Amino acid sequence: MGLIFNAVVGDVPLVQRVWSSSCDATTSFASAAKASSMIAFARYRGRLTVHLRGPETRGTSLPCPEGAEFFGVEFRLGAHLPLYPPAGLTDLRDALLPTLSDGRILLDNRDWEMPTAHNVDVFVNRLVRAGLLIFDPVVDEIRHGERPHGMSERTAQLRFQRAVGISHRRLARIEQAQHAARLLTAGRPIADVVADGGYYDHPELSRAMRWATGHTPSELRAGIGFLAL
Repeated sequence: MGLIFNAVVGDVPLVQRVWSSSCDATTSFASAAKASSMIAFARYRGRLTVHLRGPETRGTSLPCPEGAEFFGVEFRLGAHLPLYPPAGLTDLRDALLPTLSDGRILLDNRDWEMPTAHNVDVFVNRLVRAGLLIFDPVVDEIRHGERPHGMSERTAQLRFQRAVGISHRRLARIEQAQHAARLLTAGRPIADVVADGGYYDHPELSRAMRWATGHTPSELRAGIGFLAL
């Protein structure tokens, strides 16, 4: 079958969703452009690694070897670990957190119990309580078209980019492409997606889908899957 993927909407503060996946056969998949940061755990051949990942500004084809297992948490947009700024983690420049000989995680000069796919939300809650995972409210204000009171436009945009890892303008392009890709995978006619997605014409939509998902509009309509993670 290849890749098996599950995701649930998070009910933990600063969490957008919790996800897990595994591969029962060697395969590859398209990781679509996305703006949120995440913490991911990968188990392969008995080794467990811990990754901090930032935004992805383009679609990327990634391998999934047989027997590999993954789980993790996608953070709310603007939630991040200041120790690992998202701008330094963009486009698969993951930070690997050190693990100790007993399997615990070393973070902020403290050791943390390694979570499982079933209690990773508890681990994230502990990071929040310790002040290691934070959220900048400026992100929501700017996304809603507001400028924080008493803050210059330049300062607000710098705060936004520090918390998210990419500019507000690039975020808007990614979210526009994600919306169009969802419409296409739902089977909507390409002409309708051009209009509803805010694109000038079919070629512009095609270029956006190529960089955001690695697929053409026709391929997405035909059912070629991509991951929003």
